[in-house]
Amino acid sequence: MRELVSEAEVVAASGDDDLVVWAAQGMRSGVRAWACGDAVAVASPEASRRDRLVVRGTASQVVALVRHALAECGPSYRPLGDAQLIERVVEAAPELELAGHFSWMGTEKLAPPRGEATSPGMTGTGVTGLEGAASWLADSAAPEVAALLAAANPGSYAVPGLPRVRRWAGVRDGSGGLLAVAADAWSAPTVGLLAGVATAAPARGRGLGERVCRFVASALIAEHGRAALMVDDWNRAAVGVYERLGFARRRVAAAGLPA
Repeated sequence: MRELVSEAEVVAASGDDDLVVWAAQGMRSGVRAWACGDAVAVASPEASRRDRLVVRGTASQVVALVRHALAECGPSYRPLGDAQLIERVVEAAPELELAGHFSWMGTEKLAPPRGEATSPGMTGTGVTGLEGAASWLADSAAPEVAALLAAANPGSYAVPGLPRVRRWAGVRDGSGGLLAVAADAWSAPTVGLLAGVATAAPARGRGLGERVCRFVASALIAEHGRAALMVDDWNRAAVGVYERLGFARRRVAAAGLPA
């Protein structure tokens, strides 16, 4: 077992796995990583509001890394990786329990637009008036963003004011009302993260969520080389939007020590 001390070492050990490299966060202060055989583990504090222990590799070697990392970093870290791998790790390490399944989605290139499509969330009847193009919002829009998230996506991990939630984009109606938002949050040097997607309930069904997601994802790819996001598996409407944008779905799972 060896400790990895640079982003380049993490990239090499993981085969440039976007989830692992995202967790490394450029090896910012507090991040630690290890390799054992073909297995890699990256302990990343407060990455998308969780202490995450992102892993990949052969299950038996991953178990050894997980145990080592938890002893080094503490019990708050939650192993995260491909769903089948985490399930095997939980079977082999009875001190862990499965915490849940969701999806990681990533892309290096967006699909061309295919016209307006349903926004992430439920369909709706739309709103009257003309919506503008998506654009970056001023910092002064933070209260509007927070209010929209509270109403349309109260479970959002990204909210204004959190560390490393860098910037927000939005779509406004003809009178200036905020209809849809998305954030650049917890991005790593070579993997930008899309988060905080929400569309006002009366505006759903008009493709505004897709519009703002395309805007943010395009900016992330231009700046970081690739974009990624996390999405709940039950949110089929959102998954469909992200697939139309060109994101490829990867089913992952998380585990952790019992509370």
